[in-house]
Amino acid sequence: MTQIPSVNLKDFISESSEKKQQFINEIGKAYEEIGFVALKGHFLDDELVEKLYAEIKNFFEMSTEDKQKYEIPGIGGQRGYVSFGKESAKGKKEGDLKEFWHFGQYVEKGHPLSKVYPDNVDVDELPEFNKVGKEAYQMLEKTAKYVSS
Repeated sequence: MTQIPSVNLKDFISESSEKKQQFINEIGKAYEEIGFVALKGHFLDDELVEKLYAEIKNFFEMSTEDKQKYEIPGIGGQRGYVSFGKESAKGKKEGDLKEFWHFGQYVEKGHPLSKVYPDNVDVDELPEFNKVGKEAYQMLEKTAKYVSS
């Protein structure tokens, strides 16, 4: 193989049964042969991606002390900030030289899953970070409903 297979989700959600079937055939072949595919036509548009990168940059430019306010003990990094050295590669004792932020599924209060899913963490200093992060997560989640197995 010389390039990553690419499919367009707009083909699958179109009214054309031929385009839908072609999408199914192509994504199925890609998953079987290499395990992944490049996806176009998803719900995360370029404008939202730009906003997300800008807000992520804003967060990671904050001081370490300020970022650590959003590191939540006891949930294994499933929401909020995770600082350098907290994770390690399988079989390694040394901590990874990375820090990251984790958005997770948004579950309404009272929903049965709200008892097992931790709340997402809001960054007080960056209200747009919270808003844009939620929107991006929801667009990726919407996309996943079409392409996950």
